[in-house]
Amino acid sequence: MALIALAVLGLGILVFAPLVVVFTEALSKGVSAALSALSGRDAQSAIRLTLLIAAIAVPVNAVFGIAAAWFLTRYQFRGKAFLITLIDLPFSVSPVVAGLCLVLVFGANTGLGSWLVAHDHPVIFALPGIVLATIFVTFPFVARELIPVMMEQGATEEEAALTLGAGPWRMFFTVTLPKIRWALLYGVLLCNARAMGEFGAVAVVSGKIRGQTTTMPIGIEMLYNEYQSVAAFAMAGLLALLALVTLVVKTLLERRHAGELSARGHG
Repeated sequence: MALIALAVLGLGILVFAPLVVVFTEALSKGVSAALSALSGRDAQSAIRLTLLIAAIAVPVNAVFGIAAAWFLTRYQFRGKAFLITLIDLPFSVSPVVAGLCLVLVFGANTGLGSWLVAHDHPVIFALPGIVLATIFVTFPFVARELIPVMMEQGATEEEAALTLGAGPWRMFFTVTLPKIRWALLYGVLLCNARAMGEFGAVAVVSGKIRGQTTTMPIGIEMLYNEYQSVAAFAMAGLLALLALVTLVVKTLLERRHAGELSARGHG
């Protein structure tokens, strides 16, 4: 009981206390002040940009995560361990370093970057750079959820489906996808949460241009540094709410399909 109480206390201090502070500060001058801060042009731009980046990065990483997991679990080849290490690279590399690498490749002072700018396709300090940075830092989440599941399940049922005449796509959608859908869902949820909350890499490549390349985390920092505490905490509260919505959706899906999850867990 003492350990449980200690765990609950630690959870309260590390998770719930900061949330209480965020919402308390956001509403310190009333709901109308918080809503007014969120309805401003720069705030609306930051919200739209954050959702747009997540809408691009999450599906891309879902597709690449499925492809990487399939390749790593269904084929044997030299360099397999090295490829797995590359997938884990964003976990070990600082997001700031990742953003700096993108600047060194696509910056206006480089050959490729200057050519892109000359043809009106800038990457750094523009949407493409933010998307690339977000995709990089969130890439492992889907693949890392799928790889152990697909390794444990094996390829017996898929081989049987192919033997019975199913095509590759039909086999994937009728055999593989139903078996990995929960792992895929968890990976997508984690990827989405990280994509919306990414700060380090985006801070380097965005240029922090108000109304253009400012995401919600960047906007929070800028507002707080300008002593606009209500606006900063209001946006932080909205970002926290988006994360909580993701968690609630995950929990509801788990409860709705608890029996299926239990059966698969013991299969």
